[in-house]
Amino acid sequence: MKRISILLSLITSVTATQAQKTVTKAEVFATVDQAVGNIAFTNDGDLVYSHHPFFGPEIRVVKFDKKTNTTTPFPNLEWNTPRATDDNYLSNVLGIRNDENGIIWMLDMAQRDNVTPKIVGWNTQTNSLERIYYLPKSVVPAISQPNDMVVDTKNGYFIIADEGIGNGGDGSKAAFVIVDMKTGKARRVLEGTRTTLPENTPTVIDGKHLAVNGKDLLIGNDGITADANFEYIYYGPLNGTKIYRVKTLDLVDETMTEAVLDSKIETYSEKPNNGGMSIDKEGNLYLTALETKSVAVVLAKDRSVHTMIKDDNLVWPDGVSYNHVDGYMYVSAAQLNRGAAFNNGKSIATKPFYIFRFKPIVEGVSFR
Repeated sequence: MKRISILLSLITSVTATQAQKTVTKAEVFATVDQAVGNIAFTNDGDLVYSHHPFFGPEIRVVKFDKKTNTTTPFPNLEWNTPRATDDNYLSNVLGIRNDENGIIWMLDMAQRDNVTPKIVGWNTQTNSLERIYYLPKSVVPAISQPNDMVVDTKNGYFIIADEGIGNGGDGSKAAFVIVDMKTGKARRVLEGTRTTLPENTPTVIDGKHLAVNGKDLLIGNDGITADANFEYIYYGPLNGTKIYRVKTLDLVDETMTEAVLDSKIETYSEKPNNGGMSIDKEGNLYLTALETKSVAVVLAKDRSVHTMIKDDNLVWPDGVSYNHVDGYMYVSAAQLNRGAAFNNGKSIATKPFYIFRFKPIVEGVSFR
């Protein structure tokens, strides 16, 4: 409790004129040779993460060995090897989550190969395939970019945030994709609506706009998380000033019209342009603040926004997630803004790529 009291005291001291202050310090956990996307964990606390698909990695998902600072393909090399004979491999993975049963769920956007988008579950307890959920074109059209998800084992749904920027999409058709864990049925909801659309708040890092061919890239529904009881889904467009929340059971209710569903969505708090999102057991939200090389925190007590950690090497912080074994939040620095698409066709990303970690204010939510 002493540590928590100190952290809360620090938070109270942060004001708008002291924006450079942070609640706690970032610790470098590891440096690696490829850009890290999102991070999940085995039941033993080992890191399993996606290599950011923006850089076209040969190996899509890896397991990290801290002792040797090396990686091995996850779940194996076969699943990371494209082929023409079947769809049972990983094509283009960013979103990755773990559940309480030791299953790592990988969201395959499938944009690099002519395969069907899918969610692949690998059971780390038995080292075997748990299940594949295929996402048909009716719910994942060409402009889709299913970016991140909540794995809601309480209510039995995958809730996917779709940015709407695939294959030249401009974010105007960003949406949610809801997948029933029992039946595999998938449906698309809230496409191009007020809370999934990007706002006209361009991403600016070190004074440079994130733009393609001179046009600002505006990204829709992106960061997503759920509270410890899966009562609420928290989310927002990457380019946007607001976090929204909606009751999970409302979002997955097939009988509710979109107009009624939209009326039940609450504007929860302010936010910066952000990527990944996580939460702790008291409802404090942690979100990667892309433009300021930091992770922000939205306090549950008053919904105010503060800087949790900041580091010059936290360039394009992407996923943030909680490790239930060691009690740290982990965050990747993907350097996405340094990729070729945003720099006249030539990547200016540099090795090493960083994985940071920090202690949340209180215990984080492990499975969501």
